[in-house]
Amino acid sequence: MPVEMSRERFEELVGEALDEVPVELLSLMNNVVFLVEDAPPDGSDDLLGLYEGTALTERGWDYAGALPDRITIYRLPTLRVCDSEDDVVEEVAITVVHEIAHHFGIDDHRLHELGWG
Repeated sequence: MPVEMSRERFEELVGEALDEVPVELLSLMNNVVFLVEDAPPDGSDDLLGLYEGTALTERGWDYAGALPDRITIYRLPTLRVCDSEDDVVEEVAITVVHEIAHHFGIDDHRLHELGWG
């Protein structure tokens, strides 16, 4: 049974997950914004988060004036895979770290090897 949680509470959990990321790591992030949406635009049930942009490792001398990268955490798919609020807290933290890793150029295969899949 999916967990029920308001958007406001879910946004708080995303903020708390970001608060747990070391300041040294956050300070290396550049031109990125975090968003919370109810569901992915394609309606998929299994996408918990999405990184859209140009990873830091792929930015060259000509990277300028670009719109911010977007890290979106999806509320409804996350709630569907969780059985309790504690599960949501853990899943949100994993998803936030996973998407931040994409900003640093780490792909899904490597994230799964590291246990952040």
